[in-house]
Amino acid sequence: MPPKNNHGAGKSGVKVVVSGRGGHGHATAPITELAPMRFRLTRILVPVDFSEPSRKALHYAKLFAEQFDASLTLLHVVEPLTYPPDFAVVPLLPPDIEEARTRELESQLREMARSVGGGVKIESVVRSGRAWQEVVEVAKAAATDLIIVSTHGYTGLKHALLGSVAEKIVRHAPCPVLVVRDEEHDFA
Repeated sequence: MPPKNNHGAGKSGVKVVVSGRGGHGHATAPITELAPMRFRLTRILVPVDFSEPSRKALHYAKLFAEQFDASLTLLHVVEPLTYPPDFAVVPLLPPDIEEARTRELESQLREMARSVGGGVKIESVVRSGRAWQEVVEVAKAAATDLIIVSTHGYTGLKHALLGSVAEKIVRHAPCPVLVVRDEEHDFA
C-alpha cells in the first residue's frame, strides 16, 4: 500500500507525533523541522602558492576534509608576468619553456597533494591568470562549499602595492571563505 501524502512533512515525508500525558491531545511536526540542521561540506578548494602559509591552509583543509568526508581541490595559479609601461622591450618566453614551467608546477602540486595522505580525495589543478579571479572561477565551476586560503599578512605599502588576493577572494567568492593567517595560533 503506498504511503499517504504527508503535506508539509518535509523531504523525508516523516512526521513526529507528540502526545500529552495519558495520550490526550497531540501535535505533529515534520521530522526535518525538529532535527538540528547539519553543516555539510563536500568540496573544499585550497589555493596554494607553495609557501608556508599556504601549507598551513592545506593542513586546515585536510582536517576539514577528514571530518566532513569532503574532497579537496588544490589550485595553483600562474600569474602572467607584468612589466612597467615604460619598459622598452617585453621579453617573451618561448612556448616550450612556458610548457616546461607549467609541467614542473603540476608535478610540485601533485607531490603536495600526495603529502596530504589520510585517505582524502584530492584533485590538483594548475591554471593561468589572475589568482583571485581563477580561484573564484574554479570555485563556481566545481560547486565548492568552502575555500580555505592563506594570507601573508602584508600591511602598509607592501599591501597597497601587491593588494590582497585573499581579500579579493573573500569579496567575490560564491561560497564561504576561511582565511588562515600565518602568524596566528592553530586551533587545529
